[in-house]
Amino acid sequence: MKVGLPKEIKNHEQRVGLTPDSVSELTRRGHSVLVETNAGIGIGASDDDYKAVGAEIAPDAKSVFDATEMIVKVKEPQAVERAMLREDHTLFTYLHLAPDAPQTKDLVDSGATCIAYETVTDDNGGLPLLAPMSKVAGRMSIQAAANFLQQPNGGSGKLIGGVPGVAPAKVVIIGGGVVGQHAAEMAIGLGGDVTILDRSNAVLDHCDARWGAAVDAIYSTSAALEAHVATADVVIGAVLVHGDTAPKLVSAEMVRGMAAGSVLVDVAIDQGGAFETSHATTHQDPVYMVDDVVHYAVANMPGAVPLTSTYALNNATLPFTLALADMGPKAAMMALPHLRNGLNVSAGKVTEPHVAEALGYDFTPADDAVATLAA
Repeated sequence: MKVGLPKEIKNHEQRVGLTPDSVSELTRRGHSVLVETNAGIGIGASDDDYKAVGAEIAPDAKSVFDATEMIVKVKEPQAVERAMLREDHTLFTYLHLAPDAPQTKDLVDSGATCIAYETVTDDNGGLPLLAPMSKVAGRMSIQAAANFLQQPNGGSGKLIGGVPGVAPAKVVIIGGGVVGQHAAEMAIGLGGDVTILDRSNAVLDHCDARWGAAVDAIYSTSAALEAHVATADVVIGAVLVHGDTAPKLVSAEMVRGMAAGSVLVDVAIDQGGAFETSHATTHQDPVYMVDDVVHYAVANMPGAVPLTSTYALNNATLPFTLALADMGPKAAMMALPHLRNGLNVSAGKVTEPHVAEALGYDFTPADDAVATLAA
């Protein structure tokens, strides 16, 4: 198969869809890989590093799209990239379509086969290609909160861990999944007063067994959520509904009731955000204020640490990338139901039920869509 690797163009996005090691795995199996020049510069991988493992270098993204069958990326394709997609393309990347009507329309119109990392599943009901970046984002959320709690950055001036004789900051984490647990790990390590809110008793039991008295694991009723947000110095939005838009759990009224200089970090912003007052920001301009509360809602948080993020992502995606290249998309998705669950758009049809419902498209089951693909 002819595999294409374009350079990411989203604001301050330095990750890359394939490391040189991943390209080596593809070329050893007889596949050709076309890499846009400087695609790997953010992780210290030069064009020569890619050529050394058998890749060819293209001068621009159009050359990559024009000459290849499968496009491997990290972030959702931007408008200029979507315009280059063809019906014979397979796109393998993060998509986050439910809150993104323009992207969904362009992918539907392209006719391409579009597989989203974030809806690929595993035997345990997990999301193995989302998990690596959720771990990174969860850990980064506390770094960001600590930074923006500093008074010169708009915060209240509290140190998360406090010092002897001075109380630590109260960190409230909404959602005890992968993001929430990694945020908790960091916040506990810094000495914060940490509360996790979740509606799964199994999650709460796990948090209690893992951290004991170091964390308050609270069942998330509306009253509990309001009470804990009202007294929080930091709130981390870590909720996820598989494939769907995130629920708006923190209202504008709740934000108004928070102390000035408190910090909200919305890790769910890729799926529309968990706070009513959230809108997506960038690493270039990461925060804004609403009612004197700092809002951090960068939509590609792991892009700030591309070395860690890229290698963690490739460790998870490579087996699926190899399957798609070795077998072709139809055979790979027929053989691997967890990969098939990643199919979001195919031949002009929306094949992810939450996306179809959120954006008003007719839903076509992935099984049916895969059956109509060319071998």
